[in-house]
Amino acid sequence: MVDKKMQHEINITHISGSVVSDIHEINSLSGTLPETKKQEAHNGGHHVVTHPTSYADTMLHLFRGNIGTGLLAMGDAFKNGGIVFSPIVTALLGIICVHAQHLLLNCSEEMHRKSKRDRAPGFAETVYLVFASGPVSCRSMATTMKILVNGFLCVTQLGFCCVYIVFIANNVKMICDQYNIHISLSIHMLFVVLPIMLACMVRNLKYLTPFSTIANIMMAFGVAVVIYAATQDLPAVETRVYMASWQQLPLYFGTAIYAFEGIGLVLPLKNEMSNPESFQKPLGVLNVGMVVVGSIFITVGFLGYLKWGDEVLGSLTLNLQPGEVLSNVVQSLIALAILFTYPLQFYVPIAITWPAIEKKYGATHPVAKELGYRALLVILTFILAESIPELGLFISLVGAVSSTALALMFPPLLELVSTSQKPGGIPTHILIKNCFIILLGLFIFSTGTYESVASIVRAFQV
Repeated sequence: MVDKKMQHEINITHISGSVVSDIHEINSLSGTLPETKKQEAHNGGHHVVTHPTSYADTMLHLFRGNIGTGLLAMGDAFKNGGIVFSPIVTALLGIICVHAQHLLLNCSEEMHRKSKRDRAPGFAETVYLVFASGPVSCRSMATTMKILVNGFLCVTQLGFCCVYIVFIANNVKMICDQYNIHISLSIHMLFVVLPIMLACMVRNLKYLTPFSTIANIMMAFGVAVVIYAATQDLPAVETRVYMASWQQLPLYFGTAIYAFEGIGLVLPLKNEMSNPESFQKPLGVLNVGMVVVGSIFITVGFLGYLKWGDEVLGSLTLNLQPGEVLSNVVQSLIALAILFTYPLQFYVPIAITWPAIEKKYGATHPVAKELGYRALLVILTFILAESIPELGLFISLVGAVSSTALALMFPPLLELVSTSQKPGGIPTHILIKNCFIILLGLFIFSTGTYESVASIVRAFQV
């Protein structure tokens, strides 16, 4: 019933809007972080990590994986939520998202134990195994659900890539404008996509992973400067809207979920630890780390909206004082950090989709065809970025469309399917709780997608 064959393994790390992901198997997102310099071995049929990470190491990786474009968009999120509404709901969303991550971790651990695999399954494999071993009526859906998860992962990662192009182009344009080099945003995107295209032609990602460390340093410095700038000469809280209009709230939810959608990070981080049990404890890495991350999100969003009000933009870097050297440096560093991140982020949809295409069409000239396929996907992200150049709205759209499914809908669904097989069936409190989370995900998905698209249309009509 369960295929235990291990497939080709490639290690990669990347910063995304809110996630570090990694491919252990072609059809299964799991994850490792090359900073740990991990070596893998198989002893007696068991997968072991010879250089596991400590509590502190894992905490650091958790921070790295959640600090990115999503954090810098929190000011825009708070504008669409309100100065009072947003901190409260962001905290609640964070709790729900972390709970969903615990659900995924529990299901993965249970499937690992039941299937006796030598490696804990990744997200898509966990979904497959839960449905394959679930009620008879669900077993025929196992492959479909796995494909669906991989599809959402591809949409999410390509959505991040589109956001990256818009993000980089916006920051570069602001710098160029200060030197009276006035070029349209579309042309800046065209210039941005050229180095991205070249970087994405590198098939062996070990040559790209050193740039991840550079990107982390650049991002950390840039975010620190942005937070410092946001704390200067703050107006009174009373000058801001306490709760935004109902029409704006879906945009808030989309952006917030985009920032919190780090569910692809938790499985690899736990599996890398020397003491995996400490990952999920009450004071374990996940709970403590996400409390810190959530606090940073709330702080940055609150300060960003309080400082710049309705003028706050889709990235707080765009609100830095124009013409100042420090502003230009920060915008350049963060733009470069995201540029370095793109080809690593881009690897996920390639790893998921290319093997099947190669099997069917790659009998001759497989390398040339893979490079062509990579180029086509880069062009696709460029076209989408050109089509929706509004950074804040694009982030909200990506969050509403795909992040909600991965972060809020699949984990509780997995627990329901898994629990239904246990004696006594699904307890009432678990049924109510999980249905609430799924309905919340459906609400954010539907209203966030609709309002994001409607706002994008209105932006083009202005």
